[in-house]
Amino acid sequence: MRKQVKIIEFPMRRWFLLSLYTICMAGLVFRAVDLQVLNKEFLQDHGDARALRVVKIPAHRGMITDRNGESLAISTPVNSIWAVPRKVMAADVKLDQLAKYLHMDEKELTSLLRDRIGRQFVYLKRHVAPVLAEQVMLLDIPGISLQREYRRYYPAAEVTSHVLGFTNIDDSGQEGIELAFDNWLKGSPGSKRVLKDRLGRIIENIESITTPDPGNELVLSIDRRVQYLAYRELKSAVNHHKARAGTLVMLDVKTGEIIAMVGQPSYNPNNRTGLKSGHYRNRAVTDVFEPGSTLKPFTIATALESGLYDLNSTIDTRPGFFKVGDHTIRDHRDYGVIDLATVIKKSSNIGASKIALSLEPLDFWTILANVGFGQVTGSGFPGEASGYLNPYNNWSEVEQATMSFGYGVSTTALQLAQAYMPFATDGMMLPVSFLKVTEPVTASRVFSAGVARQVRAMLETVVQKGGTGSRAFVEGYRVAGKTGTVHKTVVGGYSEDRYLSLFAGMAPASNPRLIAVVIIDEPKGDEYYGGLVAAPVFANVMAGALRLLDVPPDDLPVLNRQIIAAGRIN
Repeated sequence: MRKQVKIIEFPMRRWFLLSLYTICMAGLVFRAVDLQVLNKEFLQDHGDARALRVVKIPAHRGMITDRNGESLAISTPVNSIWAVPRKVMAADVKLDQLAKYLHMDEKELTSLLRDRIGRQFVYLKRHVAPVLAEQVMLLDIPGISLQREYRRYYPAAEVTSHVLGFTNIDDSGQEGIELAFDNWLKGSPGSKRVLKDRLGRIIENIESITTPDPGNELVLSIDRRVQYLAYRELKSAVNHHKARAGTLVMLDVKTGEIIAMVGQPSYNPNNRTGLKSGHYRNRAVTDVFEPGSTLKPFTIATALESGLYDLNSTIDTRPGFFKVGDHTIRDHRDYGVIDLATVIKKSSNIGASKIALSLEPLDFWTILANVGFGQVTGSGFPGEASGYLNPYNNWSEVEQATMSFGYGVSTTALQLAQAYMPFATDGMMLPVSFLKVTEPVTASRVFSAGVARQVRAMLETVVQKGGTGSRAFVEGYRVAGKTGTVHKTVVGGYSEDRYLSLFAGMAPASNPRLIAVVIIDEPKGDEYYGGLVAAPVFANVMAGALRLLDVPPDDLPVLNRQIIAAGRIN
């Protein structure tokens, strides 16, 4: 017989458990209502704060082009690798592969992250190749992300480097045009709100907060075709003469625009690894030198303006040397009694000195100051030098004499090119510009049109047979110019075997369109005169530039005879 078990009931415990269960359920319901309804916005804000981020949208830097719209500097999108050190270290993952991709030692990478553990943003590598960026992200390491940036690229590389300069890794101008017009070229970054995953990667763009404002395009006066030509010819000459350096500047006479400006040695702005700061400077605007005989045309212009001299005036240069105080001025040989044109053609130091000493110092100084010596050109190029022109009331007799043939005054290549402009424009001076000129330019008169034409005619004789600059001859075009061979300064005076070789000139002489100045610094060997070293560079570049710019020849009879002789016309 089964024994019955008596069930003892505890009504109080039942009610207690039921009440406890009810209270718990009520608490859960209340908490759910609190989370989902009462504090919904508060909790969403805190959740968003952990997943939503405001990130910067980089602005595209403005493109730089030449006068014909050819790209000289562009910004291309690239990725940079960055990290949140705390997240990376907390992930407890091996960093050996990441370190390998970053070309770092694993200990070095770990130390970098540990030392910056409190930061929310640390760059690991800037401007990486797309393949490397993809490899890094495939490692799937928490706290490692990519950021879109822009990197500057220069298609012409070293051909335009001294003019353009370059930007730093943050795309800000550091040298040259990039620095001078940085505010114009750089844009204003925007911002957007994004959703990130636990690894810090952007998984969704939520909204745009501010739109990035791209930089402005900049159109330069440079003609890339002429720039390439000038770079090639200057580099060839510097290498051929084993020279220390070289500079070439070319201006458009009609507008004052800088058509070409090159220097040697140059550098590649796309890869500046290992370069010293000295390579960056644009010698055409920063380096000063004594212009030597290229200043003689201004001595003659002052003489003609004074009314004391005319085209028939003569100077006695016998016996080939001339004493001024304790200083002896010499010519290459005794030229005898010569007129003003021969002073220019034969580059007579004695003739120039005697003329200068007969002039009022104020008159000579005024001409030199009016054409820009001793002052910056106003081009706006960073670091432009002003050169030196001593006030006329401080001149000694020797200084006035030597200044007539370019010693005791210093200038830059750009200044010298601008100074020659009045000879090409019938006495008018125009401002120079690195930007393409689209409006009429205001010019100022520095000496009379008649004097300008007379001196220009004298400069033509320099390039003709018997002149010091015959190697500057350009077929089909009349050329006017002046050679210069300058002893360089050394401690205690002037060097006997270190020279600057110069040529400054214009073409076509009948109606000048282009001016060019060529400087070869310390050519080696027996050829060091400006007419032998710098003049051929001028001829090659000027010939190509005139044809590229469709400037019609002004020596048509000679050109036609050459064509007939070649059998190209009947």
